[in-house]
Amino acid sequence: MGIGILGYFLLLTVFFRPSLCQQPNTDGFFVSDFLQKMGVTKVHNFSAHFCSWQGVGCDSKDENVVNLTAKSFGLSGVIPDNTIGKLTKLKYLDLSNNKLTGLPSDIWSLGSLKYLNLSHNHISGDLSSNIGNFGGLEIMDFSVNNFSGKIPDAISSLSSLHSLNLSKNLFDSEIPSGILGCHSLESLDLSENRLTGFPNDFGSTFHKLKFLNLAENEILGKDSDFSRMGSITHINISGNLFKGSVVGLFEGPLEVIDLSRNQFDGHISQVNFSSSFNWSHLVYLDLSENHLSGGIIRELKNARNLLYLNLADNRFSHQEFPQTDMLSSLEYLNLSGTSLIGQIPQELSSLSRLKILDISKNHLSKRIPPLSNRNLLVLDVSYNNLTGDIPLPLVEILPRMERFNFSYNNLTLCATEFSPKTLLSAFIGSSNGCPIAANPALFHKKAPKHRGLKLALALTFSMVFLLLGLLFLAFGCRRKTTIWAVKQNSYKEEQTISGPFSFQTDSTTWVADVKQANSVPVVIFEKPLLNFTFADLLSATSNFDRGTLLAEGRFGPVYRGFLPGGIHVAVKVLVHGSTMTDHEAARELEYLGRIKHPNLVPLTGYCLAGEQRIAIYDYMENGNLQNLLHDLPLGIRTTTEDWSTDTWEEEDDNNSIQNVGSEGLLTTWRFRHKIALGTARALAFLHHGCSPPIIHRDVKASSVYLDMNLEPRLSDFGLAKIFGTGPEDEITRGSPGYIPPEFLHPESSSPKYPTPKSDVYGFGVILFELITGKKPVEDDYPQHNDANLVGWVRGLVRNNEGSRVIDPKIRGTASQTQILDALKIGYLCTAEVPAKRPSMHQVVGLLKDIEPTQQ
Repeated sequence: MGIGILGYFLLLTVFFRPSLCQQPNTDGFFVSDFLQKMGVTKVHNFSAHFCSWQGVGCDSKDENVVNLTAKSFGLSGVIPDNTIGKLTKLKYLDLSNNKLTGLPSDIWSLGSLKYLNLSHNHISGDLSSNIGNFGGLEIMDFSVNNFSGKIPDAISSLSSLHSLNLSKNLFDSEIPSGILGCHSLESLDLSENRLTGFPNDFGSTFHKLKFLNLAENEILGKDSDFSRMGSITHINISGNLFKGSVVGLFEGPLEVIDLSRNQFDGHISQVNFSSSFNWSHLVYLDLSENHLSGGIIRELKNARNLLYLNLADNRFSHQEFPQTDMLSSLEYLNLSGTSLIGQIPQELSSLSRLKILDISKNHLSKRIPPLSNRNLLVLDVSYNNLTGDIPLPLVEILPRMERFNFSYNNLTLCATEFSPKTLLSAFIGSSNGCPIAANPALFHKKAPKHRGLKLALALTFSMVFLLLGLLFLAFGCRRKTTIWAVKQNSYKEEQTISGPFSFQTDSTTWVADVKQANSVPVVIFEKPLLNFTFADLLSATSNFDRGTLLAEGRFGPVYRGFLPGGIHVAVKVLVHGSTMTDHEAARELEYLGRIKHPNLVPLTGYCLAGEQRIAIYDYMENGNLQNLLHDLPLGIRTTTEDWSTDTWEEEDDNNSIQNVGSEGLLTTWRFRHKIALGTARALAFLHHGCSPPIIHRDVKASSVYLDMNLEPRLSDFGLAKIFGTGPEDEITRGSPGYIPPEFLHPESSSPKYPTPKSDVYGFGVILFELITGKKPVEDDYPQHNDANLVGWVRGLVRNNEGSRVIDPKIRGTASQTQILDALKIGYLCTAEVPAKRPSMHQVVGLLKDIEPTQQ
């Protein structure tokens, strides 16, 4: 009997040894309780002394825990009270890279903390004002969470703080004045929140600050807000609403300056920069996507250690290519859209470390010099007026580059080593410069014996067949070309006939009150020397024939056409016109033509034909999201060679409909996320990168196009202003299914006119479409009586049933958590109250945080 009792006692000792090893109310007990309640048991030997456990560090007496590191331990949920909050001597706490959702109420009693890292978790709600209890804290990192509301003023108590990182949260309102109490700060990162401003004396307070990142907020300010930061070396305020001059920011020992995507303006070449600014310290400078004018900064020649330079998309005057040969350390150079004229200088070859060169969207002319930069990985010279052959030394290094683009120039290329796909994407508009008898196989095969005789025979037969082919073309094709010639002649005859010209579609008839077609100019922005007229539009669209009709939208019909020189365009007729005068309409269209962004469909030009305003766009080869997501078979994309037909056939060649992946790109969440992110970036640029901000007013799936490279591009921006006559017009309020509730409920106190938040609502609907695969109205919404997509999705999300709306076609192509996170973003965007919707800058940040991973 005694042996049995003893055995039972030993068995209990084995099973409950961890609890017996830790005395209650000791640090070992609290840590053990914390780990076990959070489900961490496999990586610890609880029978050993707690000071030897992984991630646990103790004082010299092995009595108190002073260091606790549980980074990437798989922790999830809310940390319970009476665990780590009882470690009164704790100085270092790292719980980063877990899935924590809440903190214990007693964590704020850890007054001895000097290091606290809670980054990369899912903690939400307001940041407690008890943060002021951490008076001795030196490093605090709460980045990449879901904290919201205002940053508490109690942060002023953290006078010992050296580093503060609250980036990638949902903090809003102004940065509190309490932050001025953190005068010991050396590093401050508040990027990717919803902050709108900061207190006075912000710059003069932080004499020790070396690193400042306020990027991707909505902060309105000016350069003087950062004056007297004598120690600053890194400053990033990109993606905000800063205005005025930039000169006040060029002070002190700065090494990194990122002022991109703001509204800075002024003739920067006339600025007298501070003599205290040492250009030789500068290694990174980004002033892109602002409103800077005049010439490019003269002082750049003194930045001899510069590695990164981006001045793209400003409003500089026409100027020659700046001198760059003294910037011998340069690795990245982007002068896209900076109004450069003249030749590309040969001196660029001296930049031996250069990896990325983008000089697209300028007015550069003549030949490309024989660039031979061996480290070059990316080269973009598209949208210029370059001519001649692409130099052989440059052609030889292209195959090892990651990306290159020579499109929309007047270049000649013999590119036998490039695939048809590459030729169609990177050399659009280039002509073939290969000899007639050139055969790619000849360049790779060893010359056989008697090659002279065989070559002579081959040439003889080639000439014979060539002559026969020419005869066949001359006679056999005569009848076919006669028909086209009759059409062309008919257009020429019509040009001399007094108008008006009348054209009819299935839903409307529109009239161009033009007396002579060849007397009405067509403006093409990138090629101002081309003297196109309305007659060329007639020829390009077969007299606006129904066979060239791509679509009929709310603004009017859209036609496909080829202008002289092979310029492939989409011609949109704004049928109903507006009260704008011709001068006002031309000025507005000229302004829209200057709006450039990788995710916007470029406005190529325009024509004012009587009362009709005609917008000319780059042609988008892969149609719009409405067609691809709802109208066409998934997995099939089309180059829309003939949109007039009503049949869709899957073919094997590369010039028509082709299969894109085993199930089609649109059957993967990765691709749908790419469309969402690109569209969000386009809207963010319109709202925050343009001055004044551009409100799209008609955000919908049919406004999102896919270009040749399947990149999403938003179209029709700014057209509602030209089309309508005022904010009350129905045309400015959106399309069915995309109209925000404030326009549908007159009794609400929200604005009844379009705002950026009404665009955000439209984007939220598109995001719901991408996730569910359903139309915004008139679709099947299972087990629900709602008449639209938004009501159906929001109802299920509120009931924690969001997973039911996911399109079966994308299930399993990514983590369901990622897709549900995107659904939550759509939920925020479609909030009933406009003020509760995020900005598009914030949406971009949220979407970037849920970048899908392949499974």
